[in-house]
Amino acid sequence: MDHIKDLKIVITAGASGIGSEVAIALSEAGAQVAICDLNKSLLESFSKNNPLISVYHADVSNESEVQSFFREIKDKFNNIDVLINNAGISGPSGKLEDINFHEWKETLNVNLDGVFLSTRSAIPLLKDNGGSIINIGSTSSFLGNPLRSAYSASKWGLIGLTKTWAMEYGENNIRVNAVCPCSVNGERIENVIKKEAEYRNTTPEKIKSAYLEQTSLKTFIDVEEVIGMLVYLMSPVAKKITGQMLVIDGNTESLSTIYMDKI
Repeated sequence: MDHIKDLKIVITAGASGIGSEVAIALSEAGAQVAICDLNKSLLESFSKNNPLISVYHADVSNESEVQSFFREIKDKFNNIDVLINNAGISGPSGKLEDINFHEWKETLNVNLDGVFLSTRSAIPLLKDNGGSIINIGSTSSFLGNPLRSAYSASKWGLIGLTKTWAMEYGENNIRVNAVCPCSVNGERIENVIKKEAEYRNTTPEKIKSAYLEQTSLKTFIDVEEVIGMLVYLMSPVAKKITGQMLVIDGNTESLSTIYMDKI
């Protein structure tokens, strides 16, 4: 990962989960990394354990907080090379008629508004040298996902933004891509499975088994595989890749099988 050395990288929602593991891996490879997160206690703990990574408090769905965050980034770095739009929430689990409108709006506020606000503020910092914007999508970015209307809407929308911004900023040598993993092993997917099991009045084990059956390789992926794709997109060999949706999912055949005889 020699090409990562000295890159200036900003990661949203970087104090826990995938974001934190990405931030640590890139920092260890020599990048100058800055993260933001909504959770102050997680930020404090992360900062203590990773003193080389700059941490800032910001809610990506709040315009003034995002603007303040990127002003601090400009003061510290002057410009940046990479923005990773990692912030996102899983949203409610349930059929359309059972979804609370507040939860719907909250999901889109974080998953779409947050990407819009962060990217809009990052563009001026990327224009000097060109750079890479990487949006974290999902298999829900290109497949319907029963019981996940809000999440699906936000992740499909993310692909539209990715392709549109690639067109708008290609002349500035800014590349915009989306990395779309399937379920990533960890606490987040376990919580999603638990919520769906509760809604369906079944066990988490049955839901997890149904999820695993959705992919040809019958597996979830590991965060290291996501990091590998991110590292590739930041590399010189990916300098002509833009407007693309790069999928890491063991070949998801369908997300609808959970409606059949899998549970």
